Amino acid sequence: MTTLVITVVGDDRAGLVASLADIVEAHGGNWETSELAELAGAFAGIVEVSVASDRADDLRTALEAAAGTLRVTVHGPAPVSATTARTVALTVVGNDRPGIVREITGALSTRGASIERMSTQTMDAAMSGGRLFEASVNATLAEGGGLDEIVEDLQDLAAEIQVDVTLID
Repeated sequence: MTTLVITVVGDDRAGLVASLADIVEAHGGNWETSELAELAGAFAGIVEVSVASDRADDLRTALEAAAGTLRVTVHGPAPVSATTARTVALTVVGNDRPGIVREITGALSTRGASIERMSTQTMDAAMSGGRLFEASVNATLAEGGGLDEIVEDLQDLAAEIQVDVTLID
């Protein structure tokens, strides 16, 4: 089996996901993991698909040809690495302001942690009338990387930028 990662961006319209799923199915692919969203009137997504190695090129060609007003890029196959590295999850919540993502990801990067998955959103704060920022992050620690050091860095940073960081270990 081959794993492909498909990125899609374009004007949002009904049926986009269904048309992608039809193409994947028609080429014997298996839709595995995805993150899809409408963002400010645009549709954006990333999809992980597994497909028989001998059908990967045909699937890639079909997806790229079916793009129309949607920009489709197919990445892979990428080498799959088996890792025994430790993964940590954390949440970040605070008043929205520029730089939160840069600060949090910078702290993780400094300690050699690699972000595996990150989801962010802003929303209206119910009581204060401002905007809240919320993030969920899963990161893999560098080999030999210490969780205690990352926790200390994040606690210091949380106090500095006035957000709550919760580690889910």
